[in-house]
Amino acid sequence: MEQRLAALERVVEARAEGQVRMQQQLQILLDEVSELRGVTETHSYQLDEIVQRQRDIYQEIDRRVSAVQGTASTAAPSAAQPATSGPAVMVSGNISETDAYDKAVNMVLKDRRYDAAIPEFETFLRTYPNSVYAPNAHYWLGQLLFNNSELAKAKTQFERVVNNFADSNKVADALLKLGQIAERENDKATAVTHYRKLTSAHGSTTAARLAKERLEALK
Repeated sequence: MEQRLAALERVVEARAEGQVRMQQQLQILLDEVSELRGVTETHSYQLDEIVQRQRDIYQEIDRRVSAVQGTASTAAPSAAQPATSGPAVMVSGNISETDAYDKAVNMVLKDRRYDAAIPEFETFLRTYPNSVYAPNAHYWLGQLLFNNSELAKAKTQFERVVNNFADSNKVADALLKLGQIAERENDKATAVTHYRKLTSAHGSTTAARLAKERLEALK
C-alpha cells in the first residue's frame, strides 16, 4: 500500500508539474500574441498615416491642375475684352490669395519645411478667412500640428473644417483625424462617434474605409 501510495503521489506530482509548465508556456504564448497584435496595430496606424499623406498630395496636385486649366480657359476671353480697373483689381486679388496659399503648400510638398509652414498657413487664414482655400488650409494646418503631437491645436483646425465647411471634400479626412486624435487621447467613445459619423455621411470615401477598420479594431 505504501509503495502504491508513493507511486500515486509521484504521478500526481508529475502531472501537477506538467500542468504548471503548460500554464507557463501558455502565458508566454499569450504574451507573444499580445505583443504581435500591438506591433500589427502600430504598423497599421503608420500605414494609414502614409496613405493619408499620399492622398493629400494627390488631391493638392489635382487642385493645382484644375486651377491651371481654369486659368487657361478664361485667359483668351479676358484678353479679347478691353481692360478695366474693376476686373484688374479682382484678378490681382485672386492671384495674391492663390500665391499666398501656394507658398504655404509648397513649404510642405516641395521644401518639406513643415515647422515653417505652420505660421504660413496661420497667416493665410488670418488674411483670407473666407477664401475658397480656407477648408484645405485648416486641414493642412491641422495635419502639421497633428504630426507635431500638438493634438489640442490640431483638433481645433479639424473641427473648423467639419463645422464651418460642410460641403468641403476635406470633411471626411478631418473626421478621420478627429477620430485618431480621440484614440491617442484614450477617448474610445469619442473616436467611435467620429468614425461612425464618417462612415455614415461619407461612406464611399477612402477615409470611411479606414474608419471602418478602426471601428473593427476598437470593438
